Order: sequence, then structure tokens, then C-alpha cells
Amino acid sequence: MRLLRRSFFKTIAAATSFWIAASLAAVPANAAEKVTVFAAASMKNALDALNAEWAKESGNEATVSYAASSALAKQIEQGAPADIFISADLAWMDYVAEKKLINADTRSNLLGNRIVLVAPADKAKPVEIKQGFDLAALVGDGRLAMGAVDSVPAGKYGKAALEKLGVWSSVEQKVAGAESVRAALLLVSRGEAPYGIVYQTDAAADPGVKIVGTFPEDSHPPIIYPVAILSEAKSPVAKAYLDFLKSAKATPFFEKQGFTVLK
Repeated sequence: MRLLRRSFFKTIAAATSFWIAASLAAVPANAAEKVTVFAAASMKNALDALNAEWAKESGNEATVSYAASSALAKQIEQGAPADIFISADLAWMDYVAEKKLINADTRSNLLGNRIVLVAPADKAKPVEIKQGFDLAALVGDGRLAMGAVDSVPAGKYGKAALEKLGVWSSVEQKVAGAESVRAALLLVSRGEAPYGIVYQTDAAADPGVKIVGTFPEDSHPPIIYPVAILSEAKSPVAKAYLDFLKSAKATPFFEKQGFTVLK
């Protein structure tokens, strides 16, 4: 009887240990946290690579929605859930800041960029971009692909440059305004537009186009990408992710795509 009782208790103890071990195994010791980022479309290549590095180093996950800064700012205004906003210009960050939608003390200027004139890779010839250059003749009966000039930052910068160089009025009716700079890039890459104005970083990301000219920096306002944590951010790792974006480890990822890292 004593042996049977001892065997019974051993069986119970073994079963209990098994279920405790199984329960512990089912719960990860460090469950991955997520951060949701709204970022300008021109950042896709750099951020995709950076997020892979972030996941490897931290075990956490960054999910990014890419679009024109204008569209993202409007989504944030309408309550879209996000933790961090990276705009391709100061104006759209100012827009959300004025509505108290960011934590102001987390805002900083992250990156700089350039705008360039691109053409399909198989038809690209150098263009001297200067005061009064005949862009209208180059475009001919085709279209000049740009981001929408009243909302998309790349389009706004492009229009400002063309106005400063005195050629906007000659090409205004030829502009194909796209919903984002990446959409404008695609029109040129597919050969649907003979020329386009995009960021230097976008041109570097698409082998279907080549840069034929770079706009003088003094022909448009400085191209600055500000970043901030949103006031409705829920992710516990939003600050850590922002710190990662601003760290020395991130610099090579941005510079590889042609961005200037602002300190």
C-alpha cells in the first residue's frame, strides 16, 4: 500500500511539473513590442533596411505606412493609430503640431535630401539645370511627372525650383501631378513620362531611371525631414525606436540611400 501511495504522488508531481513547464514555454520570456510609423514615401528603402536591423537588435517590430506626407498628416488628424511621424517637409509636421498631435519635445530634424530631374534610363541625356532652361521643349508633347504641387512635398519643392528658375509657367500645363513622389517616379520608370522631378534618394532606388540634372539648392527651400512621436502614441518602445533612428548605427543606412543625416 505504501509503495502504491508513493507511486501515485510521484505521478501527480510529474504531471504537475509537465503542465507548469508547458505553460511557461507557451509564454515568451520577452514578447516582441510593436511600433507603428507613418513615413514619407521617399523613405521606404532606407527604413525597410533599418527596420530589419532594429528587429535583429531589439527583438521588436516596426510597421511602416508609406505615403505622401500630406496624406499621412490628414490620416493622423482623423485619428489613425500611429506612434511616430516622419514628414518629408516642415510644413506637414507643423500642421500636425498646430493641432497638438505630436509630443513637441520629441520633434527634431532627421534628414536632408535633394531634388533631381530624371528620365527613363534608356533615354537619359544630361540636362543643364539653370535659369531659364528650356524644360518645356525637353518634355515636348509628353508630361512632366511630379508629386502634386499643392500638397506632396516633393511637388512643392519642384514647383518652387521651377518658379525660381523662371520656367514654371512654360511647363505648368504639362505637369502630371502624382499622389506621392514614388508614384511620380513610377511614371518615368515605366516610360509614361519623359521626365520627372523626384528626390535624389528615389532616383537611386529605381534602376529604371537616371538622374539627368540636379536642381541648385538655392532654387527651393531646404529639404528637411522632421520626426516626432505622436501625442496618441501607444507603443512602449516608440522612444527607443526614435533613438535608434537618430543613432550613429542608423547613419549608414540613410547615407546609402542618398540622404544627408542632420545632427
